[in-house]
Amino acid sequence: MDESADYVIVGAGSAGCVLARRLADTGARVILLEAGGSDRSRLVRKPGLIAVFHNIPELKKRLDWGYYSSPQAAALDRRIPQTRGRVLGGSGSINGMVFVRGHRRNYDDWAAEGCQGWSYADVLPSFKRMENWEDGGTDLRGSGGPIQVTRAKDITPAAQTFIEALADTAGVVKNDDYNGEHQEGASLFQQSAHRGLRYSSSVGYLDGHGLPNLKIETGCLVTRVVLANGRATGVDVITKEGHRTIRATREVILAAGTFGSAQLLMLSGVGPAAHLREHGIEVVADLPVGDNLHDHMFVPMTYLMKSARNSGTARYFAAGLIRETLRGGTTWVSRSVFEAVGFVRSSMASGDVPDIQIHALPWGYPGPNQDAPIRHKVDPRPSLTLMATLIYPKSRGTLRLSSADPTAPPVIDPAYLAEPDDRRLLLDGMDLVRDVMANKIISADVTGELAPGPAYPDRAALAAEVPNRATTVYHPVGTCRMGVGERAVVDPELRVRGIEGLRVADASIMPSITGGNTNAPAMMIAEHCASLMLQP
Repeated sequence: MDESADYVIVGAGSAGCVLARRLADTGARVILLEAGGSDRSRLVRKPGLIAVFHNIPELKKRLDWGYYSSPQAAALDRRIPQTRGRVLGGSGSINGMVFVRGHRRNYDDWAAEGCQGWSYADVLPSFKRMENWEDGGTDLRGSGGPIQVTRAKDITPAAQTFIEALADTAGVVKNDDYNGEHQEGASLFQQSAHRGLRYSSSVGYLDGHGLPNLKIETGCLVTRVVLANGRATGVDVITKEGHRTIRATREVILAAGTFGSAQLLMLSGVGPAAHLREHGIEVVADLPVGDNLHDHMFVPMTYLMKSARNSGTARYFAAGLIRETLRGGTTWVSRSVFEAVGFVRSSMASGDVPDIQIHALPWGYPGPNQDAPIRHKVDPRPSLTLMATLIYPKSRGTLRLSSADPTAPPVIDPAYLAEPDDRRLLLDGMDLVRDVMANKIISADVTGELAPGPAYPDRAALAAEVPNRATTVYHPVGTCRMGVGERAVVDPELRVRGIEGLRVADASIMPSITGGNTNAPAMMIAEHCASLMLQP
């Protein structure tokens, strides 16, 4: 069957949905391909059910690729889960909906490294175009965009007190908008959720699009990009009906994520030549695909606090679902499970850029880690979990093929904690959390530290335990690095070097990770890519 479009986009995740809509709005014929299924389920669209998704393996398998890292040498050889959404909306359909642009200097640093057109001033219009901020449009915030952005509502007293205690302990301000003029401070989290609905890019950009020139195909696994005479001409796919080729008359755009886009390039003959030859793949372009893999990490610390209100029991979850059904949009089920955040500077920070993020979650948390694919037990008592987060890791790893079989998972090696400074920064964050929870503003409400707990009373004890407790925040980036020179896979217009008609537009193109949760930057990258493609 001869099937073609002007643009074929691989991956209907956070970036792919954005790009498909923007290109289709011009009248171009667009085919958007997704390996997973529909996101039209209560499990996906009700924000608070993310807690259920991550805790029940049977549900997780329905929407997750099921990837694990290779054994991590600096983390006790643990194989750490690498959760990635296999569903319309991609990982934006299964994440915590936390909306963080990152620090403005992140983008200025990209530009300084040769990524012309990606400074903060350059990307700000793309951020504004995609958002509908609850306070309305300003010089720095957008209004009327497809993604609803709201502050956490009806937060627990525990999270509110944490904001006060962090500001006092760290000497930072209570910041009303960390995506505005300044990032540093203690704040309510901003979320891509509104009136009881998750606002993934699928919801914001594709729901009710009404465009006959935009075709969305689910259950479609792309096996390779078809390359002929140095040009991408289409993709080969597998569906339940069998194999076929879909042609692109203008461009193929990979938006399959940090793992998927790099894997597809290598399967297509674009990647490190020696590695491709090991797997019998003909080399079309010798590029550093799969290098520069890095990710955020956190260590959860859980404190018993009655004012955290929530209980991690099946009965409590069931009651919440019933209340949400009766009073739609007014319970914890209708919003992100995260409530507050801190962006602070350690002694290792560079200039005025915060290098520690603290996520505040008014729930218990499995410990010491969630590596095993089982239903983890959580202390049912109301608790506040604070996640000391490393947001500028120095460690760099790789993504490689395990075989030339496109259905085989890639070899994911983020090299977690390989750089000693990464462990030191996490320890600084943990020390800060303990100082915050000892502050008189909050300490009277704390009845005990559940995790790591009194068995780890000092920094030396914590240091020995960090390799067992530190885990991913599910923010991998960098495997199709944007830039100039030999380290780059794509140029600043996101075109794959040496190949005509082929781009990558997702978090894999980040030269360096942004300072905070990466879903908003991933959507911005697609918005910005569209503007680059459509400029006169």
